[in-house]
Amino acid sequence: MKKVIILTLIFTGLSSLKAQVGMGKASVDGDAILDFPVSKTGIILPIVEALPTGAAATNGTFLLDKTDMTIKMRENNLWVPLSDAGNLTGTMPNTSAETGGGVIIGAGSSPAQGVLVLESTSKALVLPKVNDPVANMKSPVAGTICYDTVSKTMAVFDGINWSFWK
Repeated sequence: MKKVIILTLIFTGLSSLKAQVGMGKASVDGDAILDFPVSKTGIILPIVEALPTGAAATNGTFLLDKTDMTIKMRENNLWVPLSDAGNLTGTMPNTSAETGGGVIIGAGSSPAQGVLVLESTSKALVLPKVNDPVANMKSPVAGTICYDTVSKTMAVFDGINWSFWK
């Protein structure tokens, strides 16, 4: 009988756990699936040789397109540029073969393909928060993305300039 009670308590506790991850912080803000503290760093997007197509081209994907050196987002099955043509100076190309299927947070599997897949019906990514990235990120690399707490916009760096999106 004790085993049944203990197992019931364990499963009840597990069912109430939230699939939330705080990077460099003890707790997440609100309903974030992935959250970062205020810092002077951002996320560096993958640089791709060719844009994904078909099932690999999932809406909500962010990347840096090496062919025209622009940061793009997949929206309504189209690749939308988020920056002007940039520059890859200062970036380190990945010359090793890719292995594995990436990391999925929030679900056991996902039809989306990516280096990092956040899969949730009720939670979202909270970008790394930076107070004025232009002034405070001393050496950003092409493909850096963050949330500017001063302008209250998403900021992307193309290797030359910052672009800001509301």
